[in-house]
Amino acid sequence: QVQLVESGGASVEAGGSLRLSCAASGFTSSSYWVAWFRKAPGKEREGVAAVYTGHGRIYYSDSLKGRFTASLDRDKNILFLEMNSLEPGDTAMYYCAARVAFTSGPLRPSEYIYWGQGTQVTVSS
Repeated sequence: QVQLVESGGASVEAGGSLRLSCAASGFTSSSYWVAWFRKAPGKEREGVAAVYTGHGRIYYSDSLKGRFTASLDRDKNILFLEMNSLEPGDTAMYYCAARVAFTSGPLRPSEYIYWGQGTQVTVSS
């Protein structure tokens, strides 16, 4: 059974940094897609970063690339999201999601089958 467990969310002031973690387990294959999404109140779920564990290439949202950096610990099956220069607009529930089959849209929420419970990030001005 696939499980995704997020951690690391917190309340921080604008300009601060956070590192989120997503621990993935239960995959029968070592190659799968795992991604970060976020959902702010009143907004649609938004793709942040995605990685295919098979080749390790990371895909980023154009609007967030530069401030947010994803990295993968293949040995521990953990996807990290380093978030710097946080802004109040980054306030959201951050979710980890995964799928096994190939996707041409790694940052589309509709492509993902497995979801974690989310971790809350709140940025105050």
